[in-house]
Amino acid sequence: MKDLTPSKIFSAQDEFGFDTSLQVSGFAERDEHVPEIDDAYRFNPDVTLAILAGFMHNRRVLVQGLHGTGKSTHIEQIAARLNWPCVRVNLDGHISRLDLIGRDAIVVREGKQMTEFQEGILPWSIQRPVALIFDELDAARPEVMFVLQRVLEREGKFTLLDQNTVLKPNPYFRLFATANTVGLGNLTGLYQGTSLMNHAQIDRWNIVAQLNYLSPEAEAEIVLSRVPSLNNPDDQTTVDSMVALANLTRQGFAAGDVSTLMSPRTVIFWAENLTLFKDVSAAFRLTFLNKCDEAELSIFAEYFQRAFDKDLPEAEDIRTWFVD
Repeated sequence: MKDLTPSKIFSAQDEFGFDTSLQVSGFAERDEHVPEIDDAYRFNPDVTLAILAGFMHNRRVLVQGLHGTGKSTHIEQIAARLNWPCVRVNLDGHISRLDLIGRDAIVVREGKQMTEFQEGILPWSIQRPVALIFDELDAARPEVMFVLQRVLEREGKFTLLDQNTVLKPNPYFRLFATANTVGLGNLTGLYQGTSLMNHAQIDRWNIVAQLNYLSPEAEAEIVLSRVPSLNNPDDQTTVDSMVALANLTRQGFAAGDVSTLMSPRTVIFWAENLTLFKDVSAAFRLTFLNKCDEAELSIFAEYFQRAFDKDLPEAEDIRTWFVD
């Protein structure tokens, strides 16, 4: 990592596309850990300001929201524009305490086997100017969560017991996390594998930002930027209807009418599949409808009719849909 201190000033308005006079500091050069810039990404102003507070003032920021809203990507894309090195770790059930802290491993030195401590991602990150993102915080094992307790405190020092070492964080180490439920557990049945989180853990996050779905207009813009072949007057109308249907599923989920909703990610997949199968209803079935509860199919068919002003056709042989 070439830069040890943030030495370049960025205009938040120029970088993130909303009206603000805020100037933020970042690194002058990029390195291998800086994410690639996605020009199609759209920033939520409130969430962007919360994340920037994390970068500028060393606050621990937790971003909460439903799946597909772009929580982790939001942090990564801010880091990309600030040239801030960034590492993302998914805290699935297989990530253990040793994965985070490190472990002894057998290595060969000068033809001899010996035991050597190999540090995990947490001590590696703490000692560097890195933004560390923990994805799916509410799906982590309890022992993993307790490892984070000390790091979340203001000084953030980290003790390696096996090495009798206390690590002092780099001044430009930053810690972020994302979660679907903010530690409240799987209340809706939508997020199997999540669990209740220790309130002392939640209390240590300085800022909790909520990222909701974009406006229909902004979501349609993103879909068209991802699938530019649809960026013509006729297909733009189709994309607007696709986004409208997605919003109906979200409203239905909030009302308890359906148990599955369509995320912006799914809408993009639907648009991509539309370019393959050349049929919006066929792409809808293959992208989303086949994932849904059979008892709710009539509701989704009604949503389709309302969004496209036509009935959802019955499923046909897939060979009649595919266009080489």
